Amino acid sequence: MRVQIKRLNHVQISIPPGDEEKARAFYGNVLGLEEIPKPEVLRPSGGLWYNVADIQLHIGVEVGQSPSKRHPAFEVENLEQIRAYLKENGVRTKDEHSLPGVDRFSFLDPFGNRIEFMERTDVK
Repeated sequence: MRVQIKRLNHVQISIPPGDEEKARAFYGNVLGLEEIPKPEVLRPSGGLWYNVADIQLHIGVEVGQSPSKRHPAFEVENLEQIRAYLKENGVRTKDEHSLPGVDRFSFLDPFGNRIEFMERTDVK
């Protein structure tokens, strides 16, 4: 059997218990993502869900999370303007190694989750 993957549906990162409002302030207010309701059956476990283009970002609650290289990478437009905006909002960014046709940087959210923003430079 060959597995037929249609597309990426969602990416999940984690926050400590009780930090939903702090996550909402960062992901909803600073990054401007659209929060969507979690299914009723999953609400007791906490966390938040957001639409990001044609996938979802699930922010789950987890005890004892630790820094990791795991991360979502989001393709954006106006990468340097976004970097300046993030810096204005107290977010430290980190240059990443250049890739052919891609400019990129990463940053940590308030919970230590690594997020990468990238912009294609090889397409117009």
